[in-house]
Amino acid sequence: MKISGGQEENGLVVGNAYDKYGSRNIIVRRLMSGFESALAGLVAAIAPRAVYEVGCGEGYWVLRWTEEGKTASGCDVSPAVIGLARENAVARGLSPDVFSVASIYDLTGARQPGELVVCCEVLEHLDDPRAGLAALQRIVSDYLIVSVPREPIWRALNMARGKYLGQLGNTPGHFQHWSASGFRRLVGEYFDVVEVRQPLPWTMLLCRKRP
Repeated sequence: MKISGGQEENGLVVGNAYDKYGSRNIIVRRLMSGFESALAGLVAAIAPRAVYEVGCGEGYWVLRWTEEGKTASGCDVSPAVIGLARENAVARGLSPDVFSVASIYDLTGARQPGELVVCCEVLEHLDDPRAGLAALQRIVSDYLIVSVPREPIWRALNMARGKYLGQLGNTPGHFQHWSASGFRRLVGEYFDVVEVRQPLPWTMLLCRKRP
């Protein structure tokens, strides 16, 4: 699967810096297994026919859901990353047209994303996460799954492996930082939080649109 490899666009890191899903590092594999299990479990509990991913990156989850028989599509703010997602789709014999370029801030109710919207590892990159959540309010019809790094555990783990020491473990491009309780409170201002999962080192919330 092609990834951006830490490519910068307009001064910002876009996509995945490395292939975290295909990593052979035993620690990375264990952490990603926990993330995948949590996300897959929440999606299975909802059993949606259609999934729309905001911030889909190089398309890992959209392609996986498509191969599972769901109607899946996604968007990302980066044209370069969406180009990679489309290449990854073609390489697997799937349609590249399920991917589009769009900023979370520009999402409108005109989109018909289906029963489930997924927005993982996006809000920490935003200058205005409240505007991002308000945009998600506009397009979510039923359920939302959203996740962010859990702080300060995320930065502590980075420093433990000798990464980003000059930034106190902060990953480049992460502008927002939340504890599990802080993130739940924030999201709770916009959605009903149904379930909280904490695969190390993330906070993942299953939310429902308010009537």
